[in-house]
Amino acid sequence: MPAQNITPIQIIMAKFELIMPKMGESVAEATIIKWLKNPGDTIELDEAVLEIATDKVDSEIPSPVAGILEKHLFNEGDTIQVNGVIAIINTSGEAATTPAAPAQQAIQAKETPLEVPFVSQTLEVSAIKSVPGGRFYSPLVRSMAKLEQISQAELDAIAGSGKDGRLTKDDMLAYLETRKSGKAVKPAGATNTTPVKPQAPAVSVSGGDEIIEMDRMRKLIADHMVMSKSVSPHVTSFIEADVTNMVLWREKVKKEFEKKEGEKITFTPIIIEAVARAIRDFPMINISVDGTKIIKKKNINVGMATALPSGNLIVPVIKNADTMNLVGLSKAVNDLANRARNNKLSPDEIAGGTFTITNVGSFGNVMGTPIINQPQVAIMAIGVIKKKPAVLETPQGDVIAIRHMMFCSLSYDHRVVDGSLGGSFLRRVADYLEAFDINRPI
Repeated sequence: MPAQNITPIQIIMAKFELIMPKMGESVAEATIIKWLKNPGDTIELDEAVLEIATDKVDSEIPSPVAGILEKHLFNEGDTIQVNGVIAIINTSGEAATTPAAPAQQAIQAKETPLEVPFVSQTLEVSAIKSVPGGRFYSPLVRSMAKLEQISQAELDAIAGSGKDGRLTKDDMLAYLETRKSGKAVKPAGATNTTPVKPQAPAVSVSGGDEIIEMDRMRKLIADHMVMSKSVSPHVTSFIEADVTNMVLWREKVKKEFEKKEGEKITFTPIIIEAVARAIRDFPMINISVDGTKIIKKKNINVGMATALPSGNLIVPVIKNADTMNLVGLSKAVNDLANRARNNKLSPDEIAGGTFTITNVGSFGNVMGTPIINQPQVAIMAIGVIKKKPAVLETPQGDVIAIRHMMFCSLSYDHRVVDGSLGGSFLRRVADYLEAFDINRPI
């Protein structure tokens, strides 16, 4: 029998394009922090492939398919547009070329090679670009610079808080706010130079000192706090509230509440309820400032500062808090706090806040003077609840009794919130807390 030419069967791999998912309405890009899987690694369904960071939150990206990671399309530190393809996953195993059996050859003469569809979405990938010898800029930052007519030299002079000094959206917003006031730093060689940002003093380091590099989140927090103090003249007012009824009510219902609702009830949702009611009474505390314009917010979105295991701070937001009952607020507070501590929040869940509460009492502190969470104009700190002797007015005369007392402090932007408004708002919050109905049903 004459020798036959054996044609190999071609198996074309099924490939899946892993894309940068949409992280929320306000997020257009994300930075790759770390690849958790390398080319050749097996990936299970829903297994994390990489860690990413936005200007708001860090998270992991899981794979929607099982297979073998074939290729990284970007490196760690690169910033990618949402919906950009970031990796290729082979969902059918390794490519193979094997001799065809004689019985198969007749079939092959009539049929095309076995082809598995290429699973893909044609999406525009837009990685960050840089100038020769310069740093990287994301498309969003470049778009903002073009819109505001910021030259390349001026852009290069702006301090960045992102990875390796990358310029973030928040950096640009802070710079543009400063630029409106005429105090922006101009590039070298520019005329009419304005005051340069003060430089931190040099720090001496001895042999026994430990040097700890700030992580990404701590850098963002530091820059945001400095920006807030430079933008808003801070004033802080204090008030002491008698929260005895609130404390006794919670103690009375907490077991029944957990049994009925499957949730623990803390003081936080009760305080948020009082704050939301007070904001309704004083809507000019629920504003933002845009240059010389005051933006009066329609929705009451209360952020609650939450400490993370790393020691950093994040502020998840309860949207439309004034429309929720105490059960709904309790569920929202517990859910957001738990997911915040486990790094499971989406960017939208920490965006859009119009007022912030921070609980310094959870650390045993009596009171605090918090820094405003821009672009809001006020933030309230609640202190530890302590039993103290207090004077009570009764029909029979004044008496001294042991009461549960708590300090509240309000830091506000004195450009637009005067002492009258700030003090009246804080007094109203205390009034609602002190008037809490001890017989309130769950």
